[in-house]
Amino acid sequence: MTDRLATAQVALVGLFVTALVTAQLTAAKVLAIDIPISLPLAGETLFLPGAALAYAITFFASDAYAELYGRRAAQVLVNVAFFLNFVMLALVWSTIAAPVAPTSPVGAEAFAGVLGPSTSIVVGSLAAYLVSQNWDVLVFHVLREVTDGAHLWLRNLASTASSQLIDTVIFVTLAFYAVPALLGTADPLKPAVLGGLIVGQYVLKLLIAVADTPFVYAVVGFVRQRERDEQVVASAD
Repeated sequence: MTDRLATAQVALVGLFVTALVTAQLTAAKVLAIDIPISLPLAGETLFLPGAALAYAITFFASDAYAELYGRRAAQVLVNVAFFLNFVMLALVWSTIAAPVAPTSPVGAEAFAGVLGPSTSIVVGSLAAYLVSQNWDVLVFHVLREVTDGAHLWLRNLASTASSQLIDTVIFVTLAFYAVPALLGTADPLKPAVLGGLIVGQYVLKLLIAVADTPFVYAVVGFVRQRERDEQVVASAD
């Protein structure tokens, strides 16, 4: 593989992992976004985890990666990144456990409160990630085979829309209801509030999936054009 093609591949892997780690670190904060219309369950305000935007970017990166490098490569990316989550968690928790200096601008409690993910968030996010990302790769390539490689927009939207729904339902249900109820670590949210969180998070992710389709085309087109240019240069030599 040429240096320029290798650079594109590394860039997509880097974007995927960066967005994934950012999502893990920002999942605990719940955002409130006012909208001009009223949605079922959510009303006029969308409540969603702070990780929603970062996590949506992982699907953009994985779809572009799957289109360029194939199903096997995409599954390797998704599953290796899953285990890298544990590396990130180990680094965060070890830093929390380490003694804090008297001159530290951030106190130990504040640091742990912001970066120390709760058990429910960790369980919910990891379970949702493992199921939804593998589903995304599967649906993407099934549609690619059915359409004989045509209609990239269709497989990008269909795979992302379905996998984001799976991700949202699993994450919100586990993180804010099932795990707190099981462990008794916090009061589980009421079903109506859970429904509002699911709607709010999914609406944003769906809008991002629609908006990122042109960028998937742009990335795939750019890399493939560079590949054709490299082949022309190689044949000329």
